[in-house]
Order: sequence, then C-alpha cells, then structure tokens
Amino acid sequence: MADAYFNSLARYNEWANERLYAACAALPDGELKAKRPSFFGSIHATLNHLLVGDRLWMSRLAGGTLVLPLNKILYDGFVPLRAARRAQDSLLIELVDGIDAARLDRPLEYRNTKGEPFSTPHRLVLGHLFNHQTHHRGQIHDMLSQTAVAPPELDLIFFVRATGQA
Repeated sequence: MADAYFNSLARYNEWANERLYAACAALPDGELKAKRPSFFGSIHATLNHLLVGDRLWMSRLAGGTLVLPLNKILYDGFVPLRAARRAQDSLLIELVDGIDAARLDRPLEYRNTKGEPFSTPHRLVLGHLFNHQTHHRGQIHDMLSQTAVAPPELDLIFFVRATGQA
C-alpha cells in the first residue's frame, strides 16, 4: 500500500514544478540563461540540476547506478526541458504510488556521485528528494523575482487549498 504522505508530496511536487515552469515559460531564453548570483548560475541551469538530481535518485531507488555531474545541462532548450520535467514527475508519482510501508523502512544501498557508498532508509531518501526540489525551487523563485515575471506561490499549503489534498 502506498504511503499517503509521500503520495501527497509527489503530487505537490508535480503541482509546484508545473507552476514554476509556467512562470519560467514567460521569460525569453536570454533571461532563463542569464548569469545570476546563485549556486548553478542561472534559472535554466538550476532547472536542469533539479532534473539531474531526480534522475540520480530515481536510478538509485530502482537499483541503478546512473552517474551524472550535478551541473550537467541535460536540455539546452526550455521546451524539451519542460517535457522531461513533466515525464519525470509522472515517473516519481508512479514510483511513490507503488512503494509499500515495509520498503520505506528498509535501507537503500547506493553510491553518491563521488562513488562513496551509503545506506539510507528509503523514507529518508524520498524525504530528501522532495526537500531537494523545494530547496532549489526556492532559489529559482528568488531568481524569478529579479525578472519582470512574478514568481508563483509554491508553498505546500497553497497546493492543499487548491487541490483539497490532505
């Protein structure tokens, strides 16, 4: 049986990403890729990093060994990047819907991008995955506030109110 909390977070994640990408779609390419004081240097690069992070964690959760640099630009164009984001969010919802409570408490054995071995309960890995998304969406939100496009409301409570998810 799927975990209701992670089920809600997966759907919130998709909702927040869709809102963020809708705002970013209003920016010209030059603004998306403009150098800004941020860890990954631009809105576009940070959006790519979020996708890289999800692909790495999803691979680990599936028993894979995908290795990508954290600053890899997977998609140079916004349209294919947005399509890949939507597909990744659908895969994440599917994964979470299929996780049972027993698996959540079992450790996930994996290696980080430096090859170092780790063992972390699935529950905490999923918590990290969703927290990582929120962290970097906040950075993008800040970068959007430096443009003519108003950043959207992304707080979880707005999702709950908009969708009735509880």
